[in-house]
Formats: sequence, C-alpha cells, structure tokens
Amino acid sequence: MKSLLAIVLAALIALPAFTQEDSVIVLQEEIVTVVQDSGNIVVSVGPEETVVIDENQDTTRIKVGKKSIIIIEGGKGTQVNIEDVEEEIEEDYDYDYDDEDCDDEDNGKFKPHWAGFEMGLNNYLNNGGSMSLDNSMSFMDLNTSRSWNFNINFMDYGFGLGSDKIGLVTGLGLEWNNYHFDNPNSIQKVGGVIQEAPLSYTDIKKNRLQTTYLRAPLLLEFQIPAGSKRIYLSAGPVAGVKLGANTKIVYKENGDEQKIKDKDDYNLSSLRYGFTARAGYRGLRLYANYYMTPLFEANKGPELYPFSVGITLLDF
Repeated sequence: MKSLLAIVLAALIALPAFTQEDSVIVLQEEIVTVVQDSGNIVVSVGPEETVVIDENQDTTRIKVGKKSIIIIEGGKGTQVNIEDVEEEIEEDYDYDYDDEDCDDEDNGKFKPHWAGFEMGLNNYLNNGGSMSLDNSMSFMDLNTSRSWNFNINFMDYGFGLGSDKIGLVTGLGLEWNNYHFDNPNSIQKVGGVIQEAPLSYTDIKKNRLQTTYLRAPLLLEFQIPAGSKRIYLSAGPVAGVKLGANTKIVYKENGDEQKIKDKDDYNLSSLRYGFTARAGYRGLRLYANYYMTPLFEANKGPELYPFSVGITLLDF
C-alpha cells in the first residue's frame, strides 16, 4: 500500500514538468498518457486504451470500457449523453477472472467508491468564507446554474483495514471546472495580475473560464450494511495538478455566431490541495469538494477558494 501511495504522489509531483508536452506515467501495471496540443487534451489509460478522454472545441468525449460519455457545450447550454459502446468480440481471447482479485462486497473484500463519472456545480468563496464578492472582484461573479463541474475518476484502489467495511481509498481522476461569468466580461492578465476584461458585444451567449486538473485522493471510507446493500461514507484530502485552462466567448454578430477561445495559464494555481467528502446508497451517490489552495496564485488574482457539489451519474 505504501508503495502505491508513493507512486500516486510522485505522479502528481512530476506531472507539471510534462504538461506542455506529451507525457507517459506508469502507475503499477497501468499506463497513463497525457497529450496536449494547441487546443485539445487527450488522456488514455492502459495499453489497450481502456479509458480515453478527448477534449476538442465544444465537445469532450470520454470512453470508459463499454461506456461513452459525451459532454457538449452548445448555445442552449451543456448537454451530457451516456451511451453504450459497441465493441468487437474476440472469440479466441479468453478472459480469466481471478476471484481473488474481484472487489465485490459479497466476497469479504473491501470495495472502494471513487471511480465514476460525476457532475455538479462550481462556485468559490472569498477569504471570509462568503460567496458574496466585493466590488474589486465583482467581475468574477458567476452564473451558478451554468457553472458546471465534471469529474472522471478513472482509476481507484481500496485497502481494507482489517475489515471489508472500513478502508483507505486512492486513485486518479480528471476534473473540469467551468466558471460562467454573470457579467459581460472575461478575464485577462495585466502586468502579470488577473483583471477584468470588459466585453462590448451586445449578444453574448457564453463567457466562461475552464480549468482542467489531474487529481488523486486519499480517503478513509466506512461502509454500513443496509439490507443487501451498503451505505458508504468517505472523506479525506485530495491533491490536483493543473493540466490546462482556457477562456471562451460566444456571441452573435449580424445574426452569425462568433467564438473566441484563448488558452493560457491565467495565473491559476499549478498545484492545489483540498478535501473531498462522499456519501452513497444504491444509485444515489453525492460528493463535495473544497480546495484550500486559492484559484489564482497569491497576489496574482482575486483570492477565491473553489468548491463543487454534485452527484455520480455513472460508476465504473
């Protein structure tokens, strides 16, 4: 267990050196590949690419096993589609499942609850713990109903602490945070500091900041039997490494839709640390994330602390 936690931590520490280029991280028998170009991020896991995440323009496509998740940011809002993927069946290949490796609640082994696809809402708090922003940072006011958070936790490991009902959980995941501004503005760096970028367009459809982080948790999880199923409760620290960020503006001019997308680091914290808490029973699974690291680097932008809450739509 100690060696696995060390590998996860080392991956998070080492990743910033690779985020401008293609990178390959070997995590035990898994291979995590992160590829970035001018506007896209592609992440694949496993030699057979069992998990593929392709972020391209308005669409993010996620393939996990036999499931495909498509997130589309259109003019009418954000749409999420979850579909089954048709895969070729290789009759000559015999999958040999070892019961000793099966994480099932009924076989006496601890089963973690981290891997899955999550969807929720973003916001942030000022240094006084309030969502109300003063005039100096009012340009960061959010349209909360459009500020979506998406998490794809593609890898998890659980270690029972002498029981199948209590254990430690770690893994890897990707977190997308969309911050849709409530006022007609975007953000820009002026003298190395994040400031308001007023927009003169009259018909603005979208003006948002998007961040992408790779993250790893270390959770203590309790499971309480409830009939044939279990209630689970977990909480613990989570660390994240920035993969990329961009701002996007969509507006109409003379009846035609125009798009402006700029990629930059926007003085966002490269490493961030916080806490996550989770609870679930049967098909209902809830999560909450809070980061003690400010959204922007110290003295390079408004002092804001991100948080998100939501539900798990699909577990892996």
